[in-house]
Amino acid sequence: MIAPEGWPFILIPLLAGMIGVVLGFSTFGWFLVALGAFGLFFFRNPVRQCDAPANVACSPADGKVLTVDDAPPALAEKGLQRRVSIFMSVFDVHVNRAPLDGELIEYSYNPGKKVSAFKEKASLENEQNLSLWNTPFGMLGVKQIAGLIARRIVFDLALGKTVARGERIGLIRYGSRVEVYVPADAEVLVSPGDRVRSGGTPLVRYPTAPQP
Repeated sequence: MIAPEGWPFILIPLLAGMIGVVLGFSTFGWFLVALGAFGLFFFRNPVRQCDAPANVACSPADGKVLTVDDAPPALAEKGLQRRVSIFMSVFDVHVNRAPLDGELIEYSYNPGKKVSAFKEKASLENEQNLSLWNTPFGMLGVKQIAGLIARRIVFDLALGKTVARGERIGLIRYGSRVEVYVPADAEVLVSPGDRVRSGGTPLVRYPTAPQP
């Protein structure tokens, strides 16, 4: 499967490149064909399934875990004291998915810089959004952060929308970063340096919610 946003970045260079090759502009034409082929790779949207128990949040992004640490004070005050940061290179799948079943209760977007997403200051200075979710097991936050060459953050949902774990919530074009914020009593299941898969890798285990 291909993310819908990717088709212009795939078809336009592919078609233009083939026309260029036919007209004799081989070098430039094949460059465009290669660019379109990279678009097929970059905008891939594989089917994923998280088989963990319902109280386990699965990774919202493909990539490498950078840090597991304390959340900024503003989020800690909301009951989200822990942070897991994931770096997404241009070679990772860039479709982002809901870590848990939940309802979107708060959303904010802030324009910013284009610092490399691998650097810690990207979490504070870069273009980013923050979504807060009410889940059956407690609050959860997800931050999408644009990277050095990222040019657009896509977020699919409106306030009040409910999602299932693993459902697509958005996409970031090119290298970027995603952070997950969870309560202090949630058990983080990954460590810095681990590779994770969007919609597949168990990331955080929440205490089991009491039955109604």
